[in-house]
Amino acid sequence: MRKTARYRVEGANSLWQLYSTVSFWKVVKNFIVIQLGRYTPFLSVKNWLYRTFLGMKIGDKTALALMVMPDLMFPEKITVGHNTVIGFNTTILTHEYLIKEYRLGNVVIGNEVMIGANSTIMPGVTIGDGAIVSAGTYVHKDIPAGAFVGGNPMQIIYTKEQLAERWADDPIYGKQNNLSQ
Repeated sequence: MRKTARYRVEGANSLWQLYSTVSFWKVVKNFIVIQLGRYTPFLSVKNWLYRTFLGMKIGDKTALALMVMPDLMFPEKITVGHNTVIGFNTTILTHEYLIKEYRLGNVVIGNEVMIGANSTIMPGVTIGDGAIVSAGTYVHKDIPAGAFVGGNPMQIIYTKEQLAERWADDPIYGKQNNLSQ
């Protein structure tokens, strides 16, 4: 189960009540910063923009590829570890606006995580260190450290131990796959 806080709304659906949940000017500022970040080819500039103006926690040497879309309303609820790669056009959400409620949840992405292009990460999800998310995955629940997941609905394809066994003789990943070394 995702870890989100739920807030009931009365009357019109929660998206119609958007500016009673978040400041209009915060949304405008976030939109401008995110659009600059989405198109900049300079990873260090992008990380600086997101840390400085959005309050995101982003580790050293983390790479958010072109067109990655952090949450527009509550980007400060996103934490990304060091040396992580988030692929092209991935969306990271920390909010859900529904008919009778809205939900908010932190997204925590660990160290040395690889997230494939066009994935969607839902609010309240934790992705463990060393996990691999295949392209186009809908991440709707927590991912254990070192697991390889994919699909819609997301499923574990290989556990950390199975992946270590498969890569044991690989010249690049074989020696680095074990996060406990």
